[in-house]
Amino acid sequence: MTAPRLSGQFKAKPLRGAVLIPGDKSITHRAIILSALAKGRSRIQGYLPSEDCERTLAAFQSMRISIQKTNKSGKDLLEVEGKGLKGLTEPEDVIDCGNSGTTMRLMSGLLSGQSFFSVLTGDQSLRKRPMKRVIEPLRLMGAEISGRAEGTQAPLAISGKALKPVAYHLPIASAQVKSAILLAGLCTEGRTTVYEPGPSRDHTERMFEFFEVPFKKKGAALSVEGGGSFQARDINIPGDISSAAFFLVAGSIVPGSEIMLKNVGLNPSRTGVLEVLQKMGADIQIQPLSSSTNEPVADLIVRFAPLKATLIEGPLMTAVIDEFPILCVAAARAEGTTVFRDGGELRVKESDRIERMAEGLRGMGLDLETHSDGISIEGRADWKSTACKTDGDHRIAMSMTVAGLLTDGGNHVDDLKCINTSFPGFLTLLSQLAVT
Repeated sequence: MTAPRLSGQFKAKPLRGAVLIPGDKSITHRAIILSALAKGRSRIQGYLPSEDCERTLAAFQSMRISIQKTNKSGKDLLEVEGKGLKGLTEPEDVIDCGNSGTTMRLMSGLLSGQSFFSVLTGDQSLRKRPMKRVIEPLRLMGAEISGRAEGTQAPLAISGKALKPVAYHLPIASAQVKSAILLAGLCTEGRTTVYEPGPSRDHTERMFEFFEVPFKKKGAALSVEGGGSFQARDINIPGDISSAAFFLVAGSIVPGSEIMLKNVGLNPSRTGVLEVLQKMGADIQIQPLSSSTNEPVADLIVRFAPLKATLIEGPLMTAVIDEFPILCVAAARAEGTTVFRDGGELRVKESDRIERMAEGLRGMGLDLETHSDGISIEGRADWKSTACKTDGDHRIAMSMTVAGLLTDGGNHVDDLKCINTSFPGFLTLLSQLAVT
């Protein structure tokens, strides 16, 4: 399939206008989970109706949690009737997580501490993704989980039971693994502690604090007191900075562009993409906004600017692991050679993102070299159209679509439907920004 071509004769049209960034995917997952486990009715505004988040929503509906989509005063809401930590009902069927690794990993933790049997599966891509890092600490808590490859690949069968609290040292920083353990701990009598070797996204911790769950953070130690109860809350979800990243790069590389991105969440654990782009010379203005939830929010204004190469490694690479594909596009336009290191996890995302981006950029005429944990990209100004294989990876599809803005005819992306996994409406918004 061919992404929409935003130019007539080849000369990339400037991108101008304002975009309301859809709700944060990571926060939407957690808002649904905590609302279902709270007591009473929570109202979630700004939720992301993506395929991934819909999988989490459907999982709780299958466990007899009432979740209604409503519109009040022109605002789309989710209304969730929470039943407390022990209010879930055994699902009558397998829970299909689709392509959502977040759904599978977080639900593995939560369901391990319930009193019933459940099965988690997913699409072909998700069934190949490794679950060992989640399963091992849950088994230390007494969880009974079986599955393919000695319980390290889905489908996963979970025989829920009373768990015991643990103090677990994460071997590598991982928001999903950390969150799975903390959710299991939330359903377990006593104190469960997770020690982080380095920073990772802290949306779960912030959501715990927002719901007034008994939770403490002291240095690298994150502790939750399980077995209690907490009350429903109204939640306003900010825009997803990982979604904003595609427009930040598009605005930076297409000459004459100026884009306002409205209501973007600027959680400090997620702003690595801003740090990288600013290191590269991007012109990004931040206008802070007030927030009614436990997440910082701002409007962002990005203008075209010449970019220069940089080095992305260590904790910074960890911070931009989701933004890697679109940052590869920025690197391809930067003067010099940009190097990405310490991203071995990219090999086991929705696709092998290192190889998929390398293949796509080579097709556009870029010189690059891949490594086991990263890639080196030599920037250049003249690009050509290419055919792009996505392996059903939404971030590859969006990144190569943005890259196609600067080619004669656009890139031919083999799967544009997969974009709905995280960003329904992306292609429409991008098209609307093109100056006529």
